[in-house]
Amino acid sequence: MIVLDTHIWIWYIDSPEILSPNALQAIEKAKQNDSVYISSISSWEIYMLEKKGRLIFKIPASLWIKKCERQSFFRFVPVDNDIARLAVDLNELLHSDPADRIIIATAKSLGVPLVTKDEKILSYYDLETIR
Repeated sequence: MIVLDTHIWIWYIDSPEILSPNALQAIEKAKQNDSVYISSISSWEIYMLEKKGRLIFKIPASLWIKKCERQSFFRFVPVDNDIARLAVDLNELLHSDPADRIIIATAKSLGVPLVTKDEKILSYYDLETIR
């Protein structure tokens, strides 16, 4: 089981060659058990980036996400009350981005590693990560 940061999810689908061998191996292993988790906040981030023109897919983001939802190995995790509480309890000096805090809290809530290249997240002392 792993959680993917938003950029890792995008790269895995559209540009897997960008991923490190460790990240790719972790994803492929988790796929075997249908246990690649993605916070629903990542979908929100994608929609926001598309709306701002900072992310352009070959198809609309809504269709891109729908295609991902049909993959059996992806498990989308809604933001529940426990994740919300964990996100608030994180050290704000380390990471102030609300979406990233929710993604971190999702991984912590599930007790699984987070696959990311975000240096702020990688430096978080109380989170298992895969680069």
